[in-house]
Amino acid sequence: VIQSDFARLEADTTASEESSAEEYKTFSSDSKTDIAVKNADIKGKSDKVSRQDEALSQTREELSSTEKELDAAMDYYEKLKPSCVSSGTNYDDRVKQREDEVQSLKEALKILNGDDIPMPIESGRADYATGASHQGE
Repeated sequence: VIQSDFARLEADTTASEESSAEEYKTFSSDSKTDIAVKNADIKGKSDKVSRQDEALSQTREELSSTEKELDAAMDYYEKLKPSCVSSGTNYDDRVKQREDEVQSLKEALKILNGDDIPMPIESGRADYATGASHQGE
C-alpha cells in the first residue's frame, strides 16, 4: 500500500511539475512577447513626444514672431490713428471743406488751361490773348 501511495504521489508530483513547467514556458513566452510589444510602444511614444516637442518649439517661435509683427502693426496703427480718425470737425464741415477744395481746384484748372485768363484793360500793357500793345489808344 505504501508503495502504491508512493507511486501515485510520484505520478501526481511529476504531472504537477510538468504542468507547472508548461505554464512557466507559456508565461515566459507571453512575458517576452509583452515586453517586446511594450518596448516598441515606448519607442513609438518617445518618438512621438520628441516630434511633438519639436512642433511645440516651432509653434512657439512662430507665435513669438507673429506677436512681434502684431506689436509692430499696432504701433504703426497707433501712429496713423490720429490722422485717420475724426479731427474734431463734424461731417457737414468736412463736406463743405471738400466742396470748397474741389471748387478751387476747378478754378485752378481753368486758369492753367487758359480758359479764364483775365484781360488787362489798362493802357500800356500788352494784350495777352492777341499779343498786341495798348499804349496810347
